[in-house]
Amino acid sequence: MTLPALQNTSVLYRRILSQFPQDISLAFAYGSGVFKQNGTSQGQMGKNMLDFVFAVDDPVTWHTMNLMQNRKHYSVLKFLGPRKISRIQEEHGAGVYYNTLVPVDGRIMKYGVISTDSLIDDLLHWKTMYIAGRLHKPVKILVQGENGKMRAALVGNLKSAVTASFLMLPESFSEEDLLLQIAGLSYAGDFRMVIGEDRSKVANIVKENVQHFRILYNNILQECPQVVYKPQQGKLEVDKSPEGQFVQLMALPRTLQQRITRLVDPPGKNRDVEEILLQVAQDPDCGSVVQQGISSIVKSSSITQTAKGIATAGLLKSLSYSTKKLQKMWKGWRMKKP
Repeated sequence: MTLPALQNTSVLYRRILSQFPQDISLAFAYGSGVFKQNGTSQGQMGKNMLDFVFAVDDPVTWHTMNLMQNRKHYSVLKFLGPRKISRIQEEHGAGVYYNTLVPVDGRIMKYGVISTDSLIDDLLHWKTMYIAGRLHKPVKILVQGENGKMRAALVGNLKSAVTASFLMLPESFSEEDLLLQIAGLSYAGDFRMVIGEDRSKVANIVKENVQHFRILYNNILQECPQVVYKPQQGKLEVDKSPEGQFVQLMALPRTLQQRITRLVDPPGKNRDVEEILLQVAQDPDCGSVVQQGISSIVKSSSITQTAKGIATAGLLKSLSYSTKKLQKMWKGWRMKKP
């Protein structure tokens, strides 16, 4: 099963990709420059930055080639060489190295580079949820290799998003409620939602892209044994019994299970994960505990990745990028003001 997403790539995306080393196992574009958001016109979309992520099997080789082709994309860190750049990518933040505010074909782009292994690990286990969270929402797949583990991990990540959302929703809810919950997972605990992001961001993403979300999640919802999905009515009912919630908790990614056990289990008890999750399944505040677990993952990765971004982008680009984010937040706030 492949990740159901938008497979057709426009000439613009093909032209952009042609300017980078071609050893890419997965490439996708995302964000407000690619998908329309509520309150944004087509004209404004054309001015928004294009966001890309490239997964590569061998980061050292990829950065070596990219430094030869696109040396100007890098900050002063380019003088450290490809091995050091790859170490910074792998060992700090969320395992991603971003070059930002790059002019290309009349547009401005930002691109993150992550190793294939690190991406698969994040998709399966939500170690940082940094790229996994972006893939909970519609993306435009530009390159997808034949890596079977990657394909399975992409689908597994979507299933995990559904499972976590079920635990945080009531017994009966609307399709919109589910999509808002899924789209908001990667923003829970993100300090940038307080400083630098439009707080209506999640609703703006969902409102204009319901059909794209359905392409991603329809089959998963139809095949899930724990939910009654009525697509014609836009209604869902999920099993909220302790037994049902225990099954869902046991299906969560490993890192989230570990965060939940830390929240619930007092130091020194050292009970096993299954025993703790059985206790959480019977707790009326089960959804809140799951929410706190997700927030703790997102908070730590968003802070460390942002700190790393200042170094990888350089101070001037970081200030310019932050200014644009604050302007978007201000614009969103003014639009909501009566």
